[in-house]
Amino acid sequence: MQIGAVFPQTEIGADVGAVRAYAVRVEELGFAHILAYDHVVGADPAVHSPWRGPYDITTTFHEPLVLFGYLAAVTSLEMVTGVIILPQRQTALVAKQAAEVDLLTGGKFRFGIGVGWNAVEFEALNETFENRGRRSAEQIEVLRALWTQQVVDFRGKFHRISHAGLNPMPIQRPIPIWFGVGSRDHQVPPEAALRRIARLADGWSPNLTPDAQGQAIVARVHGYAREAGRDPAKLPLEGRIRLAGQGPDGWEKQVNAWKALGATSVIAEPRGGGLSFPDGHLDVLRRFNETVKEAS
Repeated sequence: MQIGAVFPQTEIGADVGAVRAYAVRVEELGFAHILAYDHVVGADPAVHSPWRGPYDITTTFHEPLVLFGYLAAVTSLEMVTGVIILPQRQTALVAKQAAEVDLLTGGKFRFGIGVGWNAVEFEALNETFENRGRRSAEQIEVLRALWTQQVVDFRGKFHRISHAGLNPMPIQRPIPIWFGVGSRDHQVPPEAALRRIARLADGWSPNLTPDAQGQAIVARVHGYAREAGRDPAKLPLEGRIRLAGQGPDGWEKQVNAWKALGATSVIAEPRGGGLSFPDGHLDVLRRFNETVKEAS
């Protein structure tokens, strides 16, 4: 099982030295990949009241694709977005940025996407919130065309490309697209989201608990994949393990639960435990990695 680490966006601050030190040490500890969350702007809760989102204008978020361009120069980790909020971004532009990251990392880039929840952010980026699911499905088609065809001629409901293409092209053709789905507050995703995963994803990273409810969600996705003529065994799954509030016994139980659910990799989440940065984060990641190696 491959083990990755979360880049702790909301707890890392703006110290470039700390950004570099964290990523370099994550690689030294033996993690295979690093995952970064995405938000472009935060809402002011004093104006957007009552505000129930987990993040606001005070929350730090480094831009993932720019960040990965920097990290590609200082580590050889695989870079993973977890997730880029795809429908609030221009498709051809994000295709160009992703292709560049793939090139700079030597083909070690996984493009995780989601449809988002923050209407304020969509408004700021001049994109429509209400059709984001339908639009993202077409975006995926456009992305794969731009990553594999030198010249693209595309006419869709939301996109028009007239005989144009990217240069340079990515190393991976196409870059793997993984879907993020679910949240702490809504662990049972909408039916439409599960069907999109089954039909379109190269892999998925559900934000769920690997229990009976999680097993039922995975079974539904596998069933929809078969309906779409796809082999569920070729739809890899990554679990997320929150390290705060538990120790090695709890971590080992979670790893085993995700394995039982069919996960091919897990991502370690050090945020939320009141840990100092970077030393506290890195220490708990070290202990988690040792626990997983001993259990395997």
